[in-house]
Amino acid sequence: HVQLVESGGGSVQAGGSLRLSCQVSRSTYSVGCMGWFRQAPGKEREGVAATWLGGTTAHVADSVKGRFAISQDSAKKTAYLQMNSLKSEDTALYYCATGSASSGPWTFGYWGQGTQVTVS
Repeated sequence: HVQLVESGGGSVQAGGSLRLSCQVSRSTYSVGCMGWFRQAPGKEREGVAATWLGGTTAHVADSVKGRFAISQDSAKKTAYLQMNSLKSEDTALYYCATGSASSGPWTFGYWGQGTQVTVS
């Protein structure tokens, strides 16, 4: 009942940039939070950034602060993750996630398929 379309992943050299996009193309609820998570092999999943659709709040993890930024287009129900100054340690499978506005703040109940980001 919910479909997230992710794009923008790929391979890039250290110091380069990528921009990930995530659009809620089908939803049975009013979209509240949208965010990005990542998981590298042998590592636990970590939150990267989050925003509230239609709002101005933006949260970025300390590990990527100053390099990554999250933005949104509420009309398109889309969140973006701008990734600059990429490092090899940023290599991971990145997941977009979303939650309903009625579920409570920062409750992510739906997940995309993931897009691979590789930094060499």
